[in-house]
Amino acid sequence: MAVLPAGSAVPRFTLGTAEGGKFTQDAIAGERTLLVFYPAAFSPVCTDQLQLLDEVSDDLAAKGVSIVAVSCDASPSQVAFAEKLGVGIRQLSDFEPKGDASRAFGVYFTPAGISTRALVITADDGTIAWSWEGEHPGVLPPVSLILDAIAELGW
Repeated sequence: MAVLPAGSAVPRFTLGTAEGGKFTQDAIAGERTLLVFYPAAFSPVCTDQLQLLDEVSDDLAAKGVSIVAVSCDASPSQVAFAEKLGVGIRQLSDFEPKGDASRAFGVYFTPAGISTRALVITADDGTIAWSWEGEHPGVLPPVSLILDAIAELGW
């Protein structure tokens, strides 16, 4: 399975929030959102990725793009991870039922029970505007990849 390509409809999904609530596709309807699927809290590459994205979050917000991070970790682990890093990127849990949202986006890696490293930008019309998936979890996508994609979209 591969990440959903540009032009696909944003699938139905439900993710857990740190507050114990639910975050669904309705939360991003009519908005531009960067969904950052990452394999595991506290892993070295995920640490680097979230810190780099946090540094450009204001730049993305200026282009009308919000960031949310998604992993199959439980919410308490994600909260501890974000607090340890000092990042303000909202963490969403695909823990229960495990990997359902990741499967919907085509980025669940069944043998390890994790999300692959993938980026999905949703458009305000309910479609996927751009997507990328790493060839393996150790690939750290450069921030320029996202910034270039947003520029190409004309945002």
